[in-house]
Amino acid sequence: MLNFELLKKDFMQMQVSQAAFFGLLVAVAAMIITIVVYLCSIKKSRGSLDPENFKEFKLTKRTPISHNTAKFRFALPKSTSILGLPVGQHILCRGKDSEGNEVIRPYTPITLDSDIGYFELVVKMYPKGRMSHHFREMHEGEYLPVKGPKGRLKYKVGQARAFGMIAGGTGITPMFQLTRAILENPKDKTNVHLIYANVTVGDILLKDELDSFATNFPNRFKVYYVLSQPTEVWNGGIGHVSKEMIQMHCPTPAPDIQILRCGPPGMNKAMADHLNALGYTLDMQFEF
Repeated sequence: MLNFELLKKDFMQMQVSQAAFFGLLVAVAAMIITIVVYLCSIKKSRGSLDPENFKEFKLTKRTPISHNTAKFRFALPKSTSILGLPVGQHILCRGKDSEGNEVIRPYTPITLDSDIGYFELVVKMYPKGRMSHHFREMHEGEYLPVKGPKGRLKYKVGQARAFGMIAGGTGITPMFQLTRAILENPKDKTNVHLIYANVTVGDILLKDELDSFATNFPNRFKVYYVLSQPTEVWNGGIGHVSKEMIQMHCPTPAPDIQILRCGPPGMNKAMADHLNALGYTLDMQFEF
């Protein structure tokens, strides 16, 4: 004989299991929809920048790097916001010098649009620098007027087989931005060769990050440090960047390579002369 009570019990348990299963499906579907909407909102965002008007961004964290250099983190309007800065471009920052006069200077963030909700600047504050005064006096909670994007270079994956980069001092920031974008993109196979010149070891900005790139991407990123006032024990270059250093540490002239340079005016001119003498055509060169 059939046990109707047992069948009834099994049927009730099956209904409960089905209800739990469908409830789980609904929860998963809702989660997927939320993630898709979130990602689409980021993708469709035009970014937080305005190319024509200055917008203010709040300084949320100031981190000293050396005696005259600090990292400044600025919050974007929403935690899901992106800055909207194409790789290879920069922003204009507005401040006041020691006499209260308005100053506008270009800076390249070391962050990318993959860094959601904030952007960071590494700034060296020179004793007599007009914009340096503004950053030196800036405190957490204050606002920085910013406008952008600006610049002639908009990097595209595959635009070069390899980059040779020659940077001096704070000229490392656009090189760092581009290098990070290349190395963090698994679809980008571009190689990077960086020559980075400074006065002393303490002046080398982002050294830990650059050394980490060299360790994690040994076949794609090379860095050669040059110091004009090295310590007694120093394995890098000494003096100023020479033609011989460029020959040894940058890719040789070819249609599919580009040489980028960014540094003080005197250094940029000297590097242009070296590159021309070494056979790098003007279309292979770019100055930030």
